Amino acid sequence: MGRIQRKRLDRPDDVLELPRLSVNIVRVGSLTIGLGTVAPGFRWSTHVRKEIDEPLCQVHHLQLLLSGRFAVQMADGEYVELEPNEIFDVPPGHDAWVLGDEPAILLDFLGNIDQLGRPTSKDRIVTTLVMTDIVDSTATASRVGDTAWKQMLGEHNRLVRGRLERYLGEEVNTTGDGFLAMFASARGAIRCAASIRDATAGIGLPVRIGVHTGEVELLPGDIGGVAVHAAARVMALGGPSDIMVSSSTRGLVEDGDLRFESRGTQEFKGLSIPLEVFTLVD
Repeated sequence: MGRIQRKRLDRPDDVLELPRLSVNIVRVGSLTIGLGTVAPGFRWSTHVRKEIDEPLCQVHHLQLLLSGRFAVQMADGEYVELEPNEIFDVPPGHDAWVLGDEPAILLDFLGNIDQLGRPTSKDRIVTTLVMTDIVDSTATASRVGDTAWKQMLGEHNRLVRGRLERYLGEEVNTTGDGFLAMFASARGAIRCAASIRDATAGIGLPVRIGVHTGEVELLPGDIGGVAVHAAARVMALGGPSDIMVSSSTRGLVEDGDLRFESRGTQEFKGLSIPLEVFTLVD
């Protein structure tokens, strides 16, 4: 029988000290929870980069800002300013800094804050990424109501995960109304994407899907790299039930049963090389 565990953030198991940043760390079961105090003037790319030779923070955070103001910017330029009582989920590959003259107090509760300030392993692989997104999910949720939406979303998740398993895809993460998965086979990734499209359309939740092959960095519980951003950009070109495939994936597929139609060469923000994009045609 399990036992209740109790810890206090003001009586930490450990204290992580970095320039202008102090984190009280408590360990509860397999999770590491942190209460961080970030001094005015702190910026990751200025104060921590030189400590570990990482241009951006590669730790996935789920945090609550308790006081002060805080800014986060992703590698692709996405930028947010945060105020007290905001909860925010920040993927790896970001810069962060304090706004104003007041310290920022942050509670990090994803469970991996002990990785902060440590160099990441540089394990990299080439993989085919499949990224999905429910089209007009906000409007659908508003139309059907919370109870029906939760049931529909649960069925959507069940269908997607079943097809990832069938086609040997590895789920990386989910955004609530979409999935990111990796595949060893470009053909298998496209076949899986088609199966997901058909299954989700059948329950009234059409998705757009992006498929892209590139090199990713393996991170604790996540992946990073330009290829992830490229997959998102490719996916965003699609509409309901569209499967968008980059030229890097298209060139690997030798399957006469799969037909593609070019959407032309596209330039994407954050990518130095344009990509030709195709639509899977049934």
